[in-house]
Amino acid sequence: MSPKKSTTTGLAAIDPTIALDVIAAASDIAIGIDSQGTITHLKLSNDQLPLHKTSNWIGQQWNRVVTTESAIKVDELIADAVNDQPIRWRHINYPSTQGADVPILCSAIQIGTNGQIVAFGRDLRNMASLQQRLVEAHQAMERDYLRMRHMETRYRLLFELASEAVLIVDPNQERILEANPAASKILGTAVKRLVGRGLRESLPESQRHAVEDLLSRVRSTGDADSCVITGDAAGEEVAISASLFRQESGALFLVRLAPSRIPAVIDTPGSQYSVMLDVLEHSPDGFVVTDPAGKILSCNHAFIEMVHLAKREQVLSRQLSDWLGRSDVDLSVLIANIQQRGAVRLFATMLRGTSGADLEVEISGVSVKSGGMPCLGFSVREVGQRLGTERPTLNQLPRTADQLVELVGRVPLQEIVSETADLIEKLCIEAALRLTRDNRASAAEMLGLSRQSLYVKLRRYNIGEVTDRSKK
Repeated sequence: MSPKKSTTTGLAAIDPTIALDVIAAASDIAIGIDSQGTITHLKLSNDQLPLHKTSNWIGQQWNRVVTTESAIKVDELIADAVNDQPIRWRHINYPSTQGADVPILCSAIQIGTNGQIVAFGRDLRNMASLQQRLVEAHQAMERDYLRMRHMETRYRLLFELASEAVLIVDPNQERILEANPAASKILGTAVKRLVGRGLRESLPESQRHAVEDLLSRVRSTGDADSCVITGDAAGEEVAISASLFRQESGALFLVRLAPSRIPAVIDTPGSQYSVMLDVLEHSPDGFVVTDPAGKILSCNHAFIEMVHLAKREQVLSRQLSDWLGRSDVDLSVLIANIQQRGAVRLFATMLRGTSGADLEVEISGVSVKSGGMPCLGFSVREVGQRLGTERPTLNQLPRTADQLVELVGRVPLQEIVSETADLIEKLCIEAALRLTRDNRASAAEMLGLSRQSLYVKLRRYNIGEVTDRSKK
């Protein structure tokens, strides 16, 4: 006798109802079905299954209580059970009372000799939830991957088109990992030959020691630093700045190269050039030289103190707009006027120190050519004390249109509009009081205000003396 027939004979000796209870105890749902596929018994051992109208299942065809796409699977399970085929598990979906279908892993087996079939199943909702979360996680990873690809494309485009020469250098072996065309032009070597090559090997032998010292300082302190070397046989000076940035689990050098567009003035002590440079260096007013885009090429000690820094190297190669004005607009206006007129005098603006303190300054600028290359010179004078008693501030309400204009560039437009509204309101209240000969009730009626509102505004603008005796 085969194992299958032995199992069937053993189950036949058990009452179908008892067999259904035994099977239901080992599963989440057990369904008794006759040979025609009609449901005769139903046992739910999992009360959390949100199945739809289970009270009406008895007497219905099994394939009618499942979803449409699962009906064929139910018919196949019944046919396998009737024909004594090996047991198969099928994913069957049942309508739910909570919206989404209830997934159940089902199988069926025939018991007894009268064609009675028992179908039993296991709840797959937890597995389906995990699968859904896996799909959502996979979709999120795909979106992040696409976003990273787009960011990499933008980075590559900017890196290749940037006019500033940039090198990415491995800090351990000091080998060039990436180089843009601008760096290739300055170093006189093709990009393909630069990548993988040592940074020292790409520089003149006489300048390698200076660059090694620069990288050592940046590696030990972690702060950006710079130096000037002779870039080629023609003697052209190149400013090199280096900084560290983190990527994944390590750090890399970001090395920038820029031709030094202002040649060093080598002259005998006491000459007119030497005297002029000494005067500018020790001048109490700040002096800055930039390229036409506003990148600082040189500055004196006074400007370094104004922006609260310690070393000249912390200023060089940075944008003047990092400290000038409340936004980049002031520098753009300055450069545009210099390009149109050749010079600008006494441009009032703010200078933001690194520590956060603001200085009232006036700037005069001029455009000149040095070595055939245009550059801009700016004289920066602190005028905060002189302007403190002449110009309106946020703590002092402006009284004229000229004073309101003086706020432009120092105060955001939204605050200027608010100050203007306050000025107009105060002037109107004063005019109403004059017309009514200081009759508060009549003034309030003329202005369309309640007397209480008028008293509040009188106190706000400190107009007259508001007392209980003045209320009429």
